[in-house]
Amino acid sequence: MIVTVTYNPAVDQTVQFDEPMEPDRVMRAESARYDAGGKGINVAQFLTAMDKPCVATGLAGGFTGRFVREDMQSGGVETDFTEIEGITRLNTTALADSEEYKLNLNGPAVDRSVVDAVLERVRAHDPDWVLVGGSLPPGLEIADIDRVATAGDWETVVDVEGTILRRLDARYSMCKPNRHELGDATDADVSTLEGCARAAGSFRDQGFDRVLASLGADGAVLATGDQLLYADALDIDVVDTVGAGDALLSGVLSAWEAGQSDEAALKTGVAVSSLLVSQAGTGVPSFDAVDSLRDEVAVRTL
Repeated sequence: MIVTVTYNPAVDQTVQFDEPMEPDRVMRAESARYDAGGKGINVAQFLTAMDKPCVATGLAGGFTGRFVREDMQSGGVETDFTEIEGITRLNTTALADSEEYKLNLNGPAVDRSVVDAVLERVRAHDPDWVLVGGSLPPGLEIADIDRVATAGDWETVVDVEGTILRRLDARYSMCKPNRHELGDATDADVSTLEGCARAAGSFRDQGFDRVLASLGADGAVLATGDQLLYADALDIDVVDTVGAGDALLSGVLSAWEAGQSDEAALKTGVAVSSLLVSQAGTGVPSFDAVDSLRDEVAVRTL
């Protein structure tokens, strides 16, 4: 069983305009898309689509929090969120004339006591793996991520900003930075594959058994205690890269939950990510082709 914790989820609103945006003018769009958002939420959706037992937990409140629950449940995802008094944030992406404008909220302020309620819900599901993903709402501290890692007998994975990764104190089974986050976490030169591999390998000493770095078109690196594994990106037509890192992580977790090796997990992660980026939008794709794509992923030791 895998449980995800999203302390600061969001409703992601995407609005497409047919003309350039201008100040001091009312802009109108025909429609908008609304999706439950957040790293842990994305991972839970992908795992559920792969028929892997998963529960999404975290904090949710107000009408937007209700939407997050209902949107996930409509996709078959089991949820167990802790209700808060504030309103779950609404993040807006406006697309106009080939430009993208992002308007994100910090999230509702919460009292640190809500973490106790979240941990109680996590323990109730007796998970083998727990993922903590995304940003922190006002009122929570980095120590509240560490609390998840020390609250039970489970393997904890973390997917947060690089500046937060470097300040964690607990021991984690894995962290999953992207290239930019890996650079922020290590202050290393990550402009080359070799630089990324060295940074991932050395960052293990900061409290991580493994470091999984998503490198976009350059593939992915998995640093373990014994080796540095590298997987090339598959040669596919990339349509949309939003959520690619979450899909990579989902594939890796699904393989580990099934008892597979690090190499097999990395192959699965790349296959899952490839299926996601080959479609437009943030919807969950069909993962029926994961097995065949996994066989095409080449993994080598650096």
